[in-house]
Amino acid sequence: MRSYPADYELLSPGSLHAALRLLSEEPGQWTPIAGGTEIMVQFGAGRLAARKLVNIWNLPELREIAETEATISIGGGCTFSQIRANAGIQQHFPLLAQCASWTGGIANQNRATLAGNIANASPAADSPPALIAYDAEIELVSTRGRRRLPYDQFHLGYKKTALAPDELIYALHLPRKSSRSLQFVRKVGTRNAQAISKICVAATGRVDAGIVNELRIGMGSVAPTPLRLTRTEQLIQGHRLDHATIADARHSLLQEIAPIDDIRSTARYRSLVAANLLEEMLRAFAAQETRG
Repeated sequence: MRSYPADYELLSPGSLHAALRLLSEEPGQWTPIAGGTEIMVQFGAGRLAARKLVNIWNLPELREIAETEATISIGGGCTFSQIRANAGIQQHFPLLAQCASWTGGIANQNRATLAGNIANASPAADSPPALIAYDAEIELVSTRGRRRLPYDQFHLGYKKTALAPDELIYALHLPRKSSRSLQFVRKVGTRNAQAISKICVAATGRVDAGIVNELRIGMGSVAPTPLRLTRTEQLIQGHRLDHATIADARHSLLQEIAPIDDIRSTARYRSLVAANLLEEMLRAFAAQETRG
């Protein structure tokens, strides 16, 4: 059954302050909509539970990409096309640019926003593993002010985040220190593009004189939330990437993830592929030395 438009209310406040005031006056009653690539699918299928929508598509404060010597900041309202085309992101954060290219087709990338991809809180979303690998910080805004937290602490459970009912995702801040690391990203899906991932992994690290000194691994579709493999990272750091370390890392990963059977894949397949991708990443890092 399709939705009936008259059952819904849509407001376009015209400014960030006005949008935030609306959210604060009726917390939990208004659902932000920007690109609408997820919400309009639900609407078309008659499954959109939210009846009151606030349009934040044209708020300029959310559409900026700013660079400093220390960070690149990406507004929550930036589209994946913007992210793909930005020279600074291409140069310093290519994993995120690559993940942006996997997010639907070109039409979707022209509309879908980074904040929407994150707030939807799907464990299979393309951007979160790269944000985790880059040690991103998320900035949230409301009429009460702004607050920041590490992105890998934002997802609290399946479809549950740290975003309060009166908040918007203002920006993601990526430290340039990560851009000087070794980098790796892979997605396994039914086809190369316009497919929800069965497994997605992104990682950054430093290997000096054969020893792993830094490592951050983000993985999607293997747990109720996008996952940082903290225990596996700790096991690997300080060691050479030899056969024994890689074998131990594979075992650790299998204890850390919790994949499920669904319409796209099976838990068994995801576990095997996740371990294989981890090994591929570690062998790629072993063949390189961190520069600079």
